[in-house]
Amino acid sequence: MEKVIAELAALSISPTSHEHPPVLNAEEQEKHVGHLGGAHTKNLFVSDKKHGHFLITILTSRRVDLKAVGKALGLSGTNFRFCDKDTLSTMLGVEQGALSPLALMNDTEGKVKLVLDSGILAEETALVHPLANTHTLEVPTKGLVAFLEKHGHAPTTLDFANLAPAAPAAGGGGGGGKGGGKQPAPAKQPAPGKGETMLGLQYTKEGNFAEWYAEVITKSEMIEYYDISGCYILRPWSFQIWDFIRDFLDAKIKTIGVQNCYFPMFINKGALEAEKDHVEGFAPEVAWVTRSGDGELAEPIAVRPTSETIMYPAYAKWIRSHRDLPLKLNQWNNVVRWEFKYPTPFLRSREFLWQEGHTAHATKAEADKEVLEVLDFYAAVYQDLLAVPVIKGTKTEKEKFAGGDYTTTVEGYIPQTGRGIQGATSHCLGQNFGKIFKIEYEDENKGKCMPWQNSWGLTTRSIGVMIMCHSDDKGLVLPPRISPIQAVVISIPKKGMDTSELTSAVDDVVATLKGAGIRVDSDTRSDKTPGWKYAHWELKGVPLRVEIGPNDLAKGQVTVVRRDTLAKCEVPLPVLLQKVALLLVEMQHDMLAKATAQRDSCISRVTEWKDFVPALDKKHMVLTPFCNEEEWEDKVKDMSKEESLKLQGQEGEDARTATSVAAKTLCIPHDQPELPPGTKCFVSGKPAECWVLWGRSY
Repeated sequence: MEKVIAELAALSISPTSHEHPPVLNAEEQEKHVGHLGGAHTKNLFVSDKKHGHFLITILTSRRVDLKAVGKALGLSGTNFRFCDKDTLSTMLGVEQGALSPLALMNDTEGKVKLVLDSGILAEETALVHPLANTHTLEVPTKGLVAFLEKHGHAPTTLDFANLAPAAPAAGGGGGGGKGGGKQPAPAKQPAPGKGETMLGLQYTKEGNFAEWYAEVITKSEMIEYYDISGCYILRPWSFQIWDFIRDFLDAKIKTIGVQNCYFPMFINKGALEAEKDHVEGFAPEVAWVTRSGDGELAEPIAVRPTSETIMYPAYAKWIRSHRDLPLKLNQWNNVVRWEFKYPTPFLRSREFLWQEGHTAHATKAEADKEVLEVLDFYAAVYQDLLAVPVIKGTKTEKEKFAGGDYTTTVEGYIPQTGRGIQGATSHCLGQNFGKIFKIEYEDENKGKCMPWQNSWGLTTRSIGVMIMCHSDDKGLVLPPRISPIQAVVISIPKKGMDTSELTSAVDDVVATLKGAGIRVDSDTRSDKTPGWKYAHWELKGVPLRVEIGPNDLAKGQVTVVRRDTLAKCEVPLPVLLQKVALLLVEMQHDMLAKATAQRDSCISRVTEWKDFVPALDKKHMVLTPFCNEEEWEDKVKDMSKEESLKLQGQEGEDARTATSVAAKTLCIPHDQPELPPGTKCFVSGKPAECWVLWGRSY
């Protein structure tokens, strides 16, 4: 995408970019950009044995007869067939859903001929994919033609408005389906019933994880996409989950004497650049403010990527005596890290919410103790609240926080992708930042000393990890402890019945549960069917559904359904409160147990290199004896990438990819298996120092 934009810029073309969830065709794309002006386009990638390959780009409103196209082009005996996704990828370098005329920049041999709808050129701008199905560009049509001509693909234009339509065009923005002589008519979607909407997910977790995730977070009302790439709107459903995480962790850190505060989000250039390793670690991610109104600032101001260099000049003022220690401060704030690989809501965004603790101690022992205390708090967030198992460990020297002494981490795992994911980190910074910012104090003996400092943080990434770990093909599955609503009570009236008694029963159940501190809501909407309500609340992940119908009333009972297993049970009203409370506890426990068992089954113990990449290819994390040398850590990354690509029949991968096939160290687990004397490193053959957990990662 960046290459396309750069080449457009070289032609003095400045497109407007619109980010959206991944789309596979023009119909899906229209859901996100249908409100925009300009020419809305769809693309047909077809071939004919005699005449070769063609990209036909038309207005989305057009219907097209491919035989008529062949005739209009002056070609005899055409039999256009739609190209499959492998041909699309090989010839134009894009995946299904990402096709547009801009992809012709990859057809350096000129094998593909472009046919362009003259109706597109009648508009000032055209909407096209920039080789990615997660963005749409508004490009001036004149600029689009100039781009195509530069790449040797001057378009042949046809007046599609006057070509007789025979059947709806297939393939849409995705560039075609599987080969076949006839154009398949677009699949008809069943019309929703009265008062209903199409709530189901189109993608499955196993079948297309990325699109499944994008659907889950948007349809469940967790996220809304924003018009600045990499920035997202946290809707109330997700922000309430962040509230629970924040309240839980805030209470934990206060037990060890941490106080909350707030520092400005801007950093002067000199302060940011004071710590060389630190600024080098963050330099590509820093966003700079350079203008105010119509004028240039005298010096650029950075927007915080983290707050060490904002807070520590103040620490130098506040820490003067041993009586000023320990100083333990925490911020709940936002940070901006601008440059990154492909964005993913919650996991990787330009702006995100987090807490960052910054503490100073008189001794290294005190600092070390706190590092591990906070790490335990983070593990509790994941395991006790989010029901996500994590592995506690220490990062290697290569992977530690820039400018720190050492970094500890909690590492999660996503089974469907086979990737590890860093959950939260707790760093011992040593005395490095104290030296840079001249933080000194006078000890009991009037001597000058420098404090030992820590920093630690957990972000909204935790929500994304939870979603990926637990949710299914019906939508979110939320652990009861963090679900904004723990139980929803749904009335199931019969047609034509007096619903007053049913409504009263629903109200009584809600009052009983609410009185016991259970977060509960009701759904008695008369314009929605019971099936619609079930699908709606399943999509939002509410742990328990309590159903009340006329038969339940007659029997003095309700039906309770668990979201995680969809298991049903009939519960007499007198014991409903106890049963609901028990089910919530059981569900929280079962979700963690299930995720832990699945994670544990995907850890391979490997002692020889020959077994390493095959284990990765099984979507496993890999535990190995390792010499713990940075040189060999780099070699493992390069060798695993090379071997994996070879096994996949690929020559290389995009250097910007956020999901490389290369392995990296996730951590040195604190829970170390026995390492018998003489054990060799699995890759170098040198004496092994420890067991290291490796994996492909986010």
